[in-house]
Amino acid sequence: MNSVSASILIFLIAVVSFGSRRLALLAMAAGVLYLTEFDAIKVAGFNMFAIRFLEVAGFIRVMARREFGFSRLNRFDRLFLLFYSYLTIIFLLRSNEGQAFQAGLFIDAVFCYFTFRGLAGDMEDFVWFLRTFVILLVPYVALLFVEMWTTRNLFSILEGGAVEHFLRAGRIRCTGSFREYSILGSLGASFLPLYIGLGRSRPGRWHAMAGVILCLAIAGLSNSGGPLAFVCIVVLGWMLWPLRDRMGLIRRLGLAGLVALAIAMKAPVWYLPVHFAFGGDAWHRSYLIELAVRHLGQWWLWGMPISMTSNWFTYRVQGVADITNQFLFFGLAAGLMAMILFVWMLARAFAGLGEQLATVRALPSENPAEAEYLLWGLGVMLAGHVANFFSITYFDQFYVIWFMQLAFISTLSQEHGNAYLPAVAARSLPLNFGHDSVAYSSIQQETSRR
Repeated sequence: MNSVSASILIFLIAVVSFGSRRLALLAMAAGVLYLTEFDAIKVAGFNMFAIRFLEVAGFIRVMARREFGFSRLNRFDRLFLLFYSYLTIIFLLRSNEGQAFQAGLFIDAVFCYFTFRGLAGDMEDFVWFLRTFVILLVPYVALLFVEMWTTRNLFSILEGGAVEHFLRAGRIRCTGSFREYSILGSLGASFLPLYIGLGRSRPGRWHAMAGVILCLAIAGLSNSGGPLAFVCIVVLGWMLWPLRDRMGLIRRLGLAGLVALAIAMKAPVWYLPVHFAFGGDAWHRSYLIELAVRHLGQWWLWGMPISMTSNWFTYRVQGVADITNQFLFFGLAAGLMAMILFVWMLARAFAGLGEQLATVRALPSENPAEAEYLLWGLGVMLAGHVANFFSITYFDQFYVIWFMQLAFISTLSQEHGNAYLPAVAARSLPLNFGHDSVAYSSIQQETSRR
């Protein structure tokens, strides 16, 4: 960590520690964009990257100021803790190596997630963040364009050395402040559905338009198939908006189609991405699943050492198989139950958003409220992440973005976090509807029950 990155870190820690909740939230996101994980300081056996100092400051802040308390856990919070606790405990009991790494992942998860649960209080905070985050993205995208035109990554100033460049079809694959182009592209793709949702409401249209352009630029400059597939999922998700009241039927039809393809295909169904993928590594990802199924007896109970995958492929990364699948990564770490808990956690996130969408749709308005657009955008974003998990594992400081977005979902869909709904209702009600009206009272009663 050189003087430039240390100066940025100290400034961001000060904002996180002493600024308002909203500024602290923005400073955490700024740390993801403008700090790197190339340099680390060893503290008690842990690699303390710059972003980890920031997450520690954020966690201390929200706990000291009581902006979040563990007495206020909702269903998703408890499931989140259950999954990461199980993952860590089983790994530590089974493995004789990598304990510090796994413990660090647990600390990252808990500190980041609950920091954002404390900093993002309601829908208004969420909307403010999306609008203001655009300001951080403008210079970041400018730096990416410099990287593309000059083949020089200016974030090397923070890293104290040159950054390796990757080419595809003669074009550079930009990495920005990350170590891998797919991670960079996932950053842009994951915020794209949120800005599309913001753009559906008039007050945020200009910020949303800028956000959409910037997110597409980040995904495009990564020159990677995974983020492009993520963007396609986003487009498909928003195309389903007119059918939002029939999603149960859509899910059943999708499942039936998948079963039909599994019966009709000669190869196993997990080779389906080979026919539709945008990148050149689709076969590797499908074959990885086949190998995992073939060796299921070795890892289903409580995982297995990653070194045991050294003979899975003729080509290896640091002597082991390249595990480009987030579900399988958790499975190898702690067994099949860890994968089931992870899927359960994702399903709970979708269910929470669906329940809150039903509440918002009950508002007496001819047009969908701003909240409905943004909740739908969060659901589309989560669907994109799920698809992305079949082609990549999240690492670098991008895990901060993932936990931030999970915290947004939890906060805005929790059963006791509907404070923003009366405000939405007030904007949506006709002028002759007062707070003493029967309709408005029924909304407040429904909100309090949830």
